[in-house]
Amino acid sequence: MKVTILSKEFPPNIYGGVGIHLKYLTAELKKKCRIEVRTWGKGKSNGEIKVKRYLPPKDNKISETIYWDAQLVEEKIDSDIVHCHTWYTAYAGYAAKMMYKKKLIITAHSLEPSRPWKAEQLGKTGYEMSTMLERTGYEAADMVIAVSKEMKQDVSKFYGVKKSRIAVIPNGIDLEKYKAEANPGDYVLFVGRLSKQKGIMTLVDAAKDVKGNILLLTGQSDTKELELELKAKLRKLKNVKWINRMVSEEQLIGYYKNAAVFCCPSVYEPFGIINLEAMALKKPVVASAVGGIKDVVTKKTGILLKPNNPKVLAKALNYLLDNPEARLRMGEEGRKRVEEHYSWKNVAEQTLRAYRKCLK
Repeated sequence: MKVTILSKEFPPNIYGGVGIHLKYLTAELKKKCRIEVRTWGKGKSNGEIKVKRYLPPKDNKISETIYWDAQLVEEKIDSDIVHCHTWYTAYAGYAAKMMYKKKLIITAHSLEPSRPWKAEQLGKTGYEMSTMLERTGYEAADMVIAVSKEMKQDVSKFYGVKKSRIAVIPNGIDLEKYKAEANPGDYVLFVGRLSKQKGIMTLVDAAKDVKGNILLLTGQSDTKELELELKAKLRKLKNVKWINRMVSEEQLIGYYKNAAVFCCPSVYEPFGIINLEAMALKKPVVASAVGGIKDVVTKKTGILLKPNNPKVLAKALNYLLDNPEARLRMGEEGRKRVEEHYSWKNVAEQTLRAYRKCLK
């Protein structure tokens, strides 16, 4: 079997969960089938995986995304399956199916209709276009892989995909790389893109009532306005440190290890690999009860809350900061849970079964 994967992100160009997902998934898939990746940006091939890179559009506007999608499929695709990730490649997947008569699979990492704030990032017309491109891919797909149960419901609700064509396959975690002995830690950690989606302002608004220190580790910002808003809020807070850049995976693991509690206050989170990372490193999680988080975090491994409530969030964080025994217990249960359900080998095996089912 040969599979062509289309994605905006692929190592070394990683700015979010999709890049991490593909880094580990392709490493497992290549053991059982031939993999070709077509992606944006510059970089070298990745070992046994054939990687074709195309220079991205200058400003990443919608029209330029369509142009880039055309580049992705200009060269003939001889694979059995085309597997797309995110709306950026949905139109390319549709074109590949029409041009080369290939089976099309799309992994739903997120959906445009669930992210109305993207109108600020892309403009109203741009947001309508990104949704249209996404819809085109989903309506043409032979199969959709949803990263959580709630994502499966959303794919069916927004794009009319029959639930029989949607497989739920979660993200995974490298259990050897993300492994550590229990460490009591001494701060609350946030990791995520600087986006309204991630609920970072809720955590910042809760900071004045949190007894300990908070470390914000952010990557790419959705808008310049968000950066300015966060800077203004932080001027009034002495217990919050902000690292506004991508760090290496080794550095990231270090920040996790030295944290007391991990916080994921997202308002929308189709899955949330960050929670797996924290649990694998034996950290309790305080998170919003939204999307795929509800599949991953349980009462044994953390505390789930309604989003957008700084007072309630501060109370939950303080409870864990004041109770090292509870943190230790939840950390151990978190590690146990990821070992049982979220290895990349298991995720790859489920993905291969989906490929075979699609080809029948």
